Amino acid sequence: MKKRKIIGLGITVFAAGVYLVNASWLAGVPDGEMSILAHRGVHQTFSPIGISYKSCTAAQIYEPSHDEIENTLSSMQAAIYTGADIIEFDIHPTTDGEFAVFHDWTLDCRTNGRGATRDQSLAELQALDIGYGYTADGGQSFPFRGKFIGAMPSLNAVLDAFPNTVFNINIKSRSAKEARALMAYIDARGGQDWARLIVNGHEAPINILREVQPDILSYSKGQIKDCAKGYMLTGWFGKMPQACHNQIIPVPVNYRKMIWGWPHRFEKRLKGVGSRSMLIGPIEGSITTGIDRVEQLGFVPNNYKGIVFTNRVEVIGPEVMLK
Repeated sequence: MKKRKIIGLGITVFAAGVYLVNASWLAGVPDGEMSILAHRGVHQTFSPIGISYKSCTAAQIYEPSHDEIENTLSSMQAAIYTGADIIEFDIHPTTDGEFAVFHDWTLDCRTNGRGATRDQSLAELQALDIGYGYTADGGQSFPFRGKFIGAMPSLNAVLDAFPNTVFNINIKSRSAKEARALMAYIDARGGQDWARLIVNGHEAPINILREVQPDILSYSKGQIKDCAKGYMLTGWFGKMPQACHNQIIPVPVNYRKMIWGWPHRFEKRLKGVGSRSMLIGPIEGSITTGIDRVEQLGFVPNNYKGIVFTNRVEVIGPEVMLK
């Protein structure tokens, strides 16, 4: 009986120690400010149910509530106006050495063009109507046709238009060569843009980027998994594994309470290794969403200093600014 009591006491003391090491309320509020990341700028949204990488989401949009489409200069300006601190967009290399800012691998869904985006020159891409394929009623009407001819921007144009904005660039391919091309592109601009860039994509290009630019915030699905696994094993005693260094770590709201030290102690540990957390919407199966509804702001902790990921910055941003 005495031995059992000693074991029980030991377990209790150990559990109490783990709790105190990870108690967020004892960590204090981290330095810095919360950031809002506008995914694709202000854009036309759609139901994530049944969506795959092959889906033509422009043909499945909700009834439009505004006049913007994704990844244009006007959508980015609207995102900044409504509260975005960071804007995410996708890039594709062109045949003439530029990078085009456009989401899809092919042109067929959103535009009046055909074929792979990267098989075109910038001039060819900028001759297209990138609002051509958007419809909310199964093709009975196309509310954006003719309104976005020539509106696909180059990466240079975006960086020049918004010199004080942080951007999250998504490299769409799995090619390490593309990461090298992006590095050369930014360096040719003088390299000053690196201080305001976050880059994500497949492991191959991101691994190359991290080798050459180890201090740049970057992330890939594989690196996120490695960080999550490592932190589950070591976070209980406060250790942040190497896999979590210099990264953005997405935190789905339906898993947030499983993270050691969430939110403030976790964020402090991340900042200590050059990283930040990014609160995203719930993951259900393979579907990832954002903090897209006002009621979901209840998931955002008081004094949160990480990043809030949203597809509806025009809805979420003003609510945050009012607080």
